[in-house]
Amino acid sequence: MSFGLNNLLKKILPKRLFYRALIIVAAPIIILQLTISIVFFDSIWIKANKGMTKSLVGEVKTLFDSLNSADTDTVIFLTNLYKKNFDFVINIKKSESLPTTKSDRRFSPMDRSLRRELKPIFGNNYWFDTVTFIDLVDLRIGTNDQIIQIFFPKSKIAPSSVRVFVLWITLPSLILILIAILFLRNQTRPIVKLSKAAERFGRGEKVDDLRPSGASEIRKATIEFDKMMKRINKHLNQRSEMLSGISHDLRTPLTRLKLQLAMTDKKDNSKKMASDIDEMEKMLNDYLQYAKSQSEEDYVEIHINELVLDILRNFDSSKYECKIIEKVKIYGRKNLLRRSLSNIVENGLSYGDKIYVEIKKSVGNAIVTIQDNGPGLPKKEYENVFKPFYRVDKSRSLNRSGVGLGLSISQDIVKSHGGNISLSESKFKGLAVKVSLPF
Repeated sequence: MSFGLNNLLKKILPKRLFYRALIIVAAPIIILQLTISIVFFDSIWIKANKGMTKSLVGEVKTLFDSLNSADTDTVIFLTNLYKKNFDFVINIKKSESLPTTKSDRRFSPMDRSLRRELKPIFGNNYWFDTVTFIDLVDLRIGTNDQIIQIFFPKSKIAPSSVRVFVLWITLPSLILILIAILFLRNQTRPIVKLSKAAERFGRGEKVDDLRPSGASEIRKATIEFDKMMKRINKHLNQRSEMLSGISHDLRTPLTRLKLQLAMTDKKDNSKKMASDIDEMEKMLNDYLQYAKSQSEEDYVEIHINELVLDILRNFDSSKYECKIIEKVKIYGRKNLLRRSLSNIVENGLSYGDKIYVEIKKSVGNAIVTIQDNGPGLPKKEYENVFKPFYRVDKSRSLNRSGVGLGLSISQDIVKSHGGNISLSESKFKGLAVKVSLPF
């Protein structure tokens, strides 16, 4: 049962830290104010209202009994006396009956209190209206041959301090919640900045504007993240420099070997050795390109449909079909994305006669699907082909023209942009590659 309650709370409660912290601060204030209001309303206001209403009905009953047994002069004297001392305006209407329209409100505390006190004394021979006039109550009591109409202030049956109480209990709460919102926004802003910096760094962007701010714990986390980021950047730079050195050192002897083979008399052996050297050189170039896929290229706005069309123009138009359902713009490193998509397109054309490209939008992502009509790939190999230098010795060898780095590089580039790449069976019986990139 507690597990189900936890799941329910997770669905109801907000996901962001700011709103959760606001609930922690505001909920006790609101609950406290509601509790105080209910206690005040129940134990003070209702009791005071009941006592005031009972006293007023007693005055009305005294007036009613006096008027029924008095002569004309006494009636005039009593009405003037009540008007002077009790703010009652009394009208005596001959040969009239009580109104038939119901004007009292069912859920009004004032109306309920009046009904409760009037009914035991006057039965059903009364009628009152608390709505027509802002500050007055119109009360009418019927006798056999006349109606006694009494106008009296609402303040006689409703404490005037209620509005002031509601104002003073609500206004400070609103001010406190507003202060809490401003304070919490300032406290959560550094956490949001840190998370955005981590997201940008994860995509390979430069993060130069990270400044420690906020509470000491957040400052410490920001400082440690900055140190970690600098160590990783230093490691990547050292790796790039080392690979550049390896490239220079290995290409020089390879070039000398090529020259020596060209000068040798044994042409058959030289051709075989030259083929091996070419393969070594291609392996070296592919490896260097794979290791340098996380380059320092800046992020720019990219029209993904134009980028795909530009890649396809390098191939025979009879070998591809492109369907653009929606035009999509993303932010990324253009040259790396071009290389990633080019690897997939070249792979499809290497093992199929034709490829089918589709570009569309999903929720927050651009989807590029590339399908071919080649021999396909066993499902158990879908994960393996993304491993560097992995060779598939099946009917569809993804590595016939390379060293097994094409899809590895493509996946590395896509994931560095926060996206995803997946394989499935094509509806054209070949392989379908689905690339998802966030906006």
